[in-house]
Amino acid sequence: MATQQHKSVALPLALAYAALIVYASLYPFADWRDQGIAPWAYLAAPWPRYWTAFDFGINVVGYMPLGFLAGITVLRTRPAAGVVGAVLRATAAGAAISFAMETLQSYLPARIPSNVDLGLNIAGAFAGAVLAAALERFGAVAHWHRTRSNWFVEDSRGGLVLLALWPPALLFPAAVTFGLGQVFERVETAISEWLLDTPFIDWLPVRQFELEPLVPGVELLCVMLGALVPCLLAFLITRSIARRAILLPLTLLGGMAATALSAALSYGPEHAWAWLSLPVQIGIAAALFVGVLLLGAPRRFCAALLLVALVVHLSLLNQAPESAYFAQTLATWEQGRFIRFHGLAQWLGWLWPFATLGYVLMALSSRAKGA
Repeated sequence: MATQQHKSVALPLALAYAALIVYASLYPFADWRDQGIAPWAYLAAPWPRYWTAFDFGINVVGYMPLGFLAGITVLRTRPAAGVVGAVLRATAAGAAISFAMETLQSYLPARIPSNVDLGLNIAGAFAGAVLAAALERFGAVAHWHRTRSNWFVEDSRGGLVLLALWPPALLFPAAVTFGLGQVFERVETAISEWLLDTPFIDWLPVRQFELEPLVPGVELLCVMLGALVPCLLAFLITRSIARRAILLPLTLLGGMAATALSAALSYGPEHAWAWLSLPVQIGIAAALFVGVLLLGAPRRFCAALLLVALVVHLSLLNQAPESAYFAQTLATWEQGRFIRFHGLAQWLGWLWPFATLGYVLMALSSRAKGA
């Protein structure tokens, strides 16, 4: 009976991933124009003259998570559809999104619609849906459902989604290790550009202080808080101390692995662990130490401490500027071969802390009402 009280995390993850595909497919959302041809004319285009294995692979792999999550969603919410029906529905959903994206790309000068991309996207969605069906056939999905009921509290769906999104959010390079949510400088610049040459530019508040680089001690504190926040989030939704003790190192290792992958993508595989400086090592060790001390803390106390950690972390990060070297790294992602990853990771890195803040506030509010 307990397993029926849990809502599937697959649906919100599928919707979030679909939104990120839309962003990545239509970025940079600029210079829309009508070419004077049908937007679906690309369907009859010949095989492209120039292509790379990377482009082929990323079009397949990029849609596999969507097909997988959509397949799991259908299997858990529409069991009457059966395995075949779940695969067909998930593949159709991926095909519809891909067709819409390729068609809209006809209006973007920076993007080129392709029937090959469409076919590869559909193949990726189909492969993901088949994987979901295979896991269901062998009982893996039901086993996860039972495990989730044993490990996590009933209202854990939002927290599990946020925990699942934390490592992907770290893939976009951050100026400070685990420093998600550093948006102040970019938001300020974007608002200034939007209001330029309008009467509203005079309404924009003038910053009264200059952004200063973080000193090593503050950087260490930011690393610790950035690593501790997802651990506290895991504590908030976990049932027992023993399971918290297992999730604590797994969460930290997941964040470290994602950061290493980000460094490898940005600077080369030989620099995958270059970010692991002494302040970062101390910050991670401090997060682990504090996490161990809090293994037996009540869930409400963990939620309150999580709010404090998030607010302090965001406040410290957004009082520091992005370094010039870091800006060059971002240019590599935004203009180079990582443009397809740009929307998939950057927005996650920007918004993850604020989404977590909202989730914890809602969790505390619901408990207060229940009390």
